[in-house]
Amino acid sequence: MRMSNPRIEINLEAIRENAGCVVARGRRLGCRVVGVTKGCCGFPPIARAMLDGGVSMIGDSRLENIQRMRRAGIKAEFMLLRLPMPKEVEAVVEAVDVSLNSELEVVRALGKCAVRRGKVHRVILMIDLGDLREGVLPADAAGMVERIMETPGVKLEGIGTNLACYGGVVPTRENMQLLLALKEEIERACAIKVAVVSGGNSANMRMLWEGVLPAGINQLRIGEGILLGNETVERVKLPGLRQDTFCLKAEIIELKEKPSVPIGRVGQNALGEVPQFQDRGVRLRAILGMGRQDVITASLIPCAPGVDIIGASSDHLIVDVTDSAAPWRVGMEMAFKMEYGALMTAMASPYVKKSIGPGKGRVVSINERRKGTGCRSYR
Repeated sequence: MRMSNPRIEINLEAIRENAGCVVARGRRLGCRVVGVTKGCCGFPPIARAMLDGGVSMIGDSRLENIQRMRRAGIKAEFMLLRLPMPKEVEAVVEAVDVSLNSELEVVRALGKCAVRRGKVHRVILMIDLGDLREGVLPADAAGMVERIMETPGVKLEGIGTNLACYGGVVPTRENMQLLLALKEEIERACAIKVAVVSGGNSANMRMLWEGVLPAGINQLRIGEGILLGNETVERVKLPGLRQDTFCLKAEIIELKEKPSVPIGRVGQNALGEVPQFQDRGVRLRAILGMGRQDVITASLIPCAPGVDIIGASSDHLIVDVTDSAAPWRVGMEMAFKMEYGALMTAMASPYVKKSIGPGKGRVVSINERRKGTGCRSYR
């Protein structure tokens, strides 16, 4: 049976194995793993694979994704990773067990809604340790905890931080120790026990693999590390993790020799950019039925040696196949590995079909790709 294109082939077994490997590493250091599904748009089979691998709960930044997974029958606790919007607190209390928070007004709204529903909503107070995204400043953390404790309908689950997302600040022993020091300060000032210290995301995985995550960091929120098998500071492949998790395929709809520089005066393209071109003479170019409306094309990695992505419009991906030994023809599929940006957008696109089943061929890490090595299989 002919498959629809473009499509992502998903290797659930590889994802399950990655989840199990990350969970085992965390267990050795007393750290539980929240499996993050935002990079795959809350795709229920992937959530199940993560749970089968042993993650303690499922986290997602989109309330809609959590609702989708619940409707699909996913039996798990759910964490909302993006700060709740004031207008969605009713739905958050209904669908979410734990949410990350930094605004007292929103926490109080969550509490009021929880009281009306006869529930207790658990919150993790986010503390900004320098990445300058969400979180209260360290000096304000203890006071914020006191206000949370005074709020009916909510329970302080713990404290957390987020690094290497907006500002690119790298997780280190020093900023993890600062988070632990804030935990001790809060416990003294508020006479409570802080149960959860959520130390970050896949950017912390190098510390986890090297066994240097400080004792007391007892939760990490891991998405890309499980989905793509790498840490996210340098995108390095980690030992024991698989990268044959996703394969994006698209169909060749035109194959022709054409000049490498446009003919005529160049202005803005359809997306408001003024493109630059290198004159390489006449080249054999394939156009694929997939574009920037489907995926971040700059984060695609061709699996066939000698294939070079040279550009994309909203609906078309243009690749140079002059140096490829493959017998390309119109109607053939071309395979791509994906960096996180491509995975995130392709999984969210309604135009990209999702199918269960591993693709063929050796899979390379992003670092290998940047050295010029590609997958050996392209069909």
